[in-house]
Amino acid sequence: MIQNIHSESSAFGAHTQAAGKPHHGRVLTLPHSGEQPLSIRAKALVFHDPKSISLYQHLELIAPSEANVLIIGETGTGKELVARHIHAESGRRGPFLAVNCGAFNENLVEAELFGHEAGAFTGAQQARAGWFEAANGGTLFLDEVGDLPLSLQVKLLRVLQEHQVVRLGSRKPIPIDIRLVAGTNVDLQRAVTAGHFRRDLFYRLNVAPVDLPPLRERRGDIMPLVHYFIEFYRQKLRIAVPQLSAEAERLLYHYEWPGNIRELENVVHFALIISQDDVIRAEDLRLPNLEREVTVPIPETPGTAANGESAFSGLRFQILRLLDAGLPDIYEQIEQVIFTTAFEYCRHNQAHTAKELGITRNVLRTHLKHFGLIGESAQESVA
Repeated sequence: MIQNIHSESSAFGAHTQAAGKPHHGRVLTLPHSGEQPLSIRAKALVFHDPKSISLYQHLELIAPSEANVLIIGETGTGKELVARHIHAESGRRGPFLAVNCGAFNENLVEAELFGHEAGAFTGAQQARAGWFEAANGGTLFLDEVGDLPLSLQVKLLRVLQEHQVVRLGSRKPIPIDIRLVAGTNVDLQRAVTAGHFRRDLFYRLNVAPVDLPPLRERRGDIMPLVHYFIEFYRQKLRIAVPQLSAEAERLLYHYEWPGNIRELENVVHFALIISQDDVIRAEDLRLPNLEREVTVPIPETPGTAANGESAFSGLRFQILRLLDAGLPDIYEQIEQVIFTTAFEYCRHNQAHTAKELGITRNVLRTHLKHFGLIGESAQESVA
């Protein structure tokens, strides 16, 4: 849904003045956002920064068309919100459905997208429509489309070309009328070069590209978002409108926000919970650059500089000490320390943690579940 910021809260002040443009004070939010479970998706997107205003104008141009859209942006930047707005302005009467391709079991992704007939595979007791059929007449948003295996990319291309799907276990094509909006947080052109993504599918998806900048590149949106989330959560907490100290506002504005809008929301929510005297102070924000670093002395190898190489030398020294001590389950404990520390460092952002460790999100989730850091049914939601 799209709303005017000024109707949300009077706390926005000068940060959201229209400045001669009717959409400067607009905010996109998820429908029933108060009922949404915690996830890495962004729940609000404002258009105040010049880059965001230009983005809004671009969306207004492409939304009424039937062209497929590829939204490129980091996790938590608001890709689903952009896709919802495109659908809302498209004039299509069917539903808007959002699907995260990275959350599917690889063995079931075809049945999930295209549907299946009864008996098509073990456990398929009755026929079921897939997401493409369910979105008929409307818009289907496929987030993390780069996670689709190559075999599914071929079938997706055929669906887009022929405007029909064939359920798993059937030979009967079913006509569909959908507009496809795809999202990705990876460079699909590089994936094409590497042979991980089909070139013909990339061109089919990339008819109307949308480049969604990270929050650190549209700093004019930061304070409007801060005030939006302050108003949103202070109503839920039933507290008075708090004031932001000058130092807190400075830190919020200059922080890099690697987790983008979702991280900002978490920081504001927690600050409201722990703040006192109706004032949000710098120490209430609990941003990484404010937290006291707890360091363990690691001896450097003589003659080496204090760089990554010497750090690993120090780590090797510590491992040797653990081995000499004869401690049980050393490997398990070291592995747990690595994943727990990285997950905390990335503020529980799974995509960011996987990127920092250089592993896939599926591998990361396996370890996080093993160490009890997320539940067995936890999956990353749409960005």
